[in-house]
Amino acid sequence: MFSIIQAAGWPIWPLLICSVLALAVIIERSFQLQRHKVAPKGLLESHLHAWGQRPPAQPIGLDLVALKASSSLGAILALAQQLLVQHRKAPAFAKSTLDAKAWEQEVRFEMEGLGQQLTVDLNRYLSTLSTIASVAPLLGLLGTVLGMIDIFASQSASANQPLELSLGISMALYNTAMGLVVAIPSLVAWRVFRARVDQYVGELEWASESAVQALIKLNG
Repeated sequence: MFSIIQAAGWPIWPLLICSVLALAVIIERSFQLQRHKVAPKGLLESHLHAWGQRPPAQPIGLDLVALKASSSLGAILALAQQLLVQHRKAPAFAKSTLDAKAWEQEVRFEMEGLGQQLTVDLNRYLSTLSTIASVAPLLGLLGTVLGMIDIFASQSASANQPLELSLGISMALYNTAMGLVVAIPSLVAWRVFRARVDQYVGELEWASESAVQALIKLNG
């Protein structure tokens, strides 16, 4: 491996850095974008059913904190329950100044703010992975061009330099290959993560709207 790095020359070092960054992002996103960390199956249905059986009027406690930290969907449900508890604990005169429509708008505003934050969290580091997938082939091309320059610079009209010729070819090919090796997995991983995030965002938006409708019904 060290001999390959030597043959490729200094242009391969940025590619090695890109490969380490890409691998770190892929591992981190693979862990964070698991189903149970974003939108566990059955969590929304179970909470909506529980709200229908017994409205969540209990004070905010450790269970709500744990729900918020469990997943992105859990954070949405925790906020919905928190808003309802706060509204029901408000004094009667405060409730009278805030009609149902205004309260619904407030709930939607809070939900939209949380949804934007969760979307940013889901997309974290994906732009870095996309950038690596775009830049790596260009870095490989740079190494190829520099290798070709070395090839032509080592040749003269009077004599050929086979050693310099082979070194230049090695530098060109190693950098081209390394650029593709870094770019292809990064691009594939980015597309997979992008599709997964889009699916999660759609599910969270639907869950948020379902929670809002449940709050309106409970408060009605």
